[in-house]
Amino acid sequence: MKILVVDDHVLIRDAVRSVLKDVKRDAIILEASDSRQAMTLVNEHADLGLILLDLSLPDRDGFSVLAELREAHPAISVVVLSAQQDRNSVIKALDLGALGYIPKSGQRDVMLSALQLVFAGGIYIPPEILMRGESILPGAAQTLAAGAPLPQPSDLGLTERQLDVLSLMMQGKSNKAICRVLDLAEPTVKNHVTAILKALKVTNRTEAVIAVRERELLPVPKS
Repeated sequence: MKILVVDDHVLIRDAVRSVLKDVKRDAIILEASDSRQAMTLVNEHADLGLILLDLSLPDRDGFSVLAELREAHPAISVVVLSAQQDRNSVIKALDLGALGYIPKSGQRDVMLSALQLVFAGGIYIPPEILMRGESILPGAAQTLAAGAPLPQPSDLGLTERQLDVLSLMMQGKSNKAICRVLDLAEPTVKNHVTAILKALKVTNRTEAVIAVRERELLPVPKS
């Protein structure tokens, strides 16, 4: 597996490289210090599997880089690695297609666990974003009181097939990818997604992912 680390600080790249080697010993790790180098490497290595992207690059806004990567190279997974930990940044990154958001300030074991989750097919969201009583989501997610029993998928009225769709959504898969995995027509998947969003009382897929993490509705995906 080829992994590209995009960050302008050498010490950060060295630290990330060390953690990645613990998770994927056989990984080929490439490095870029700015967006120009990153795009050059992306174009030179069509088999890239993952990009760890800093949002504060010296030559370009990281969000615009993320948007371009997801548009031009949808097969490459992108995880944000950033010193910015405000909720708006996290939500914006996830909305743009990031499959995780890892704070630079986290301990080594936090980064290790986050990367393990990403490689297992999950989406890592900083725990502070999921703190009860401080939900960023509308509706039922904001009414979840500390200490209240966590709802189960069956409580939401989701069918087994909708739970299958939700599980694949949690892995960052598009509707078309879900169609292929479950052998369903795209209109059917769209109907399931609509039902899932309604059941979770959210308006988009990003909010659905966060709602599931907040309420611990699904187990962490296993590799």
